[in-house]
Amino acid sequence: MAAAPALPDRPGHDWTARHLAALLAANFALALGPWLVRLADTGPVAAGFWRLSLALPVLLVLSAREPVGQRHVRGMALALVLGGGVFFALDLASWHVGIETTKLGNASLFGNSGSVILMVWGLIAARRAPRWLEITAIVSALGGASLLMGGSLEISRANLIGDLFCALAGFFYAFYILMLNAARARLGQFSVLSVSIFASAPVMLGISLLRGEAIMPGDWTSLVALAFSSQLVGQGLLIYSLRHFPPLVIGLALLTQPAVSSTVGWLAFGEVLTPLDVVGMVLLASALVMARLGDRP
Repeated sequence: MAAAPALPDRPGHDWTARHLAALLAANFALALGPWLVRLADTGPVAAGFWRLSLALPVLLVLSAREPVGQRHVRGMALALVLGGGVFFALDLASWHVGIETTKLGNASLFGNSGSVILMVWGLIAARRAPRWLEITAIVSALGGASLLMGGSLEISRANLIGDLFCALAGFFYAFYILMLNAARARLGQFSVLSVSIFASAPVMLGISLLRGEAIMPGDWTSLVALAFSSQLVGQGLLIYSLRHFPPLVIGLALLTQPAVSSTVGWLAFGEVLTPLDVVGMVLLASALVMARLGDRP
């Protein structure tokens, strides 16, 4: 999933080829996450715990380089960041459980559904009727989700449950974004990420223990790669690049993730997309792009 930090500041139009390369590389790195979760010899939630824990020392070093005034998280901001960390833990836990049983392409799309949920929340908060773009996005999201879940149910009930867990992850991620946005406006991105992990990691460890998962890996390779690609490269490059782009470019770049995840699922696990799966993915991916286009600061 995107697993981006919070929504970007009002995006500008000052991007260069270097910024575009960073944006695409970030989405590519994040798209490898589901594959690496599958490869881990721990439980799926425990893999998320190690993703955060292994990345935390590097994030602390990066946060120490931010201006002093942006590093001190206290008071209400601290409560919001820690609360956001709990929702991020629930997001990752739900997503990783879903990854175990559904197709990687489905996991990537449903995991990013937070964009549509945030758009709907914005309509509720603004107490206004949706515009045509927003109505189209909602209808496309519902139609695409129905087709993808119907295809999963034809495979097995477990696949459908995997889709539902990944969709639930998008719901939790939307709350994570909402809680962190208020604090992010005046705090450093890496400081916010570091503090939130102090809440996320224990929650994920607790969930993995309750599920009876294997915690300690026999082989650290996939977990180190997961922490590096998703938490450091993916998030780091998003932090660097997002503020330079308008919503349309961000939304289109986001489509890299389901494309890469579906390809990896096919090559590594023989996951074949049916024509209805493709239609469903196009509809849901279009909804994500339209949700980005509907972003308002």
